[in-house]
Amino acid sequence: MAVTEQLGSEGGVMRAVRRTTAGLLPLAMILAAGCNRPHGADVVATVNGHAIMRADVDKLYEAQLGQTPGQTPSPEQADSLRLNIVRELIDEEIVEQRAAKMNLTATAEDVDAKLAEMKAPYTEEQFADRLKASNHTLDDVKHDLRRSLTIDKLLNKEINSKVAVSDGDIGSYFSQHKAEFNLIETQYHLAEIRVTSLPAAQPGNLQGSKATTDAEAKKKIQSLKNQLDAGMDFGALAMNFSEDPETASNGGDMGFHYESEMRADPLIYAAVTKLKPGQITDILPLLDGQTKKPAGYAIYKLLSREPAGQRDVNDPRVQQAIRQQLRDGRSQLLKSAYFEMLRDQAKVENFFAEEIFKNGAK
Repeated sequence: MAVTEQLGSEGGVMRAVRRTTAGLLPLAMILAAGCNRPHGADVVATVNGHAIMRADVDKLYEAQLGQTPGQTPSPEQADSLRLNIVRELIDEEIVEQRAAKMNLTATAEDVDAKLAEMKAPYTEEQFADRLKASNHTLDDVKHDLRRSLTIDKLLNKEINSKVAVSDGDIGSYFSQHKAEFNLIETQYHLAEIRVTSLPAAQPGNLQGSKATTDAEAKKKIQSLKNQLDAGMDFGALAMNFSEDPETASNGGDMGFHYESEMRADPLIYAAVTKLKPGQITDILPLLDGQTKKPAGYAIYKLLSREPAGQRDVNDPRVQQAIRQQLRDGRSQLLKSAYFEMLRDQAKVENFFAEEIFKNGAK
């Protein structure tokens, strides 16, 4: 999900800007059993002498609890969650220190530019409301943006710039996986704009727009259809107004659907199969899966139709798919090795882990 699409969820701002390090393998904690190193109660760990504060752990802990309201963790679950948070902060601190040594720390200008991009879809009031709902301040966002952008710079320098995929690599992969590029039946790549009168905690669109009655839903979908007929961008309208949180954030993109899957809904199938790529359907009713009664309305766009048959290695889409898959695989391998190296070079003292171990061993 994009940062702007997560602002409306509890803890979304912090989670979005921290996404860069979500795929890191946990860097091992170094436990010095039996040692009695002096440190303040407000310090939970150090990385090369740099303190990680208990207040930061507590803040992230409360934010994560806010994502599951009404649930109270047991003492063991609470300690486990805090331990994971400490480990994450240790991971990030190790990487950030490496970036600083290489003069790759994000500048104030970098942070301001990214912040402006985040705020672009909102008014100042809307952005402030989303910050308040996520229980974070603007300084919190800037702090984590700086760290996220810094890690991006480091990974681009140390990892991404070293990953190369040649035409020969693509040809070899295709030869070994040719059957994967043979479609057994026609596929349809669809996008949707959906409006319903069903209650929802989060509508999932940038405007927070939600119909609450059937009359409102009809009025809203008709307004959107009028805007599409006038030439408005389908993806932009979906992101701002569609009420399906699974697709709105991607401009309504529903991915690919096999023809046999499409036939399960004869009304949608009949409408979509008449379209040429780039065209949209009329307003179609949505039926409740259980009661079969109308539950809302949708407009579909055919992005592409992929006929059954064997794809050729010279197909640009095949080449792009293979290139991306090979790049992702090689990048992940390099990252794993790289972070293991950084872990080995760092001096980590995890006082919180020691505290849990000592209390549990009594």
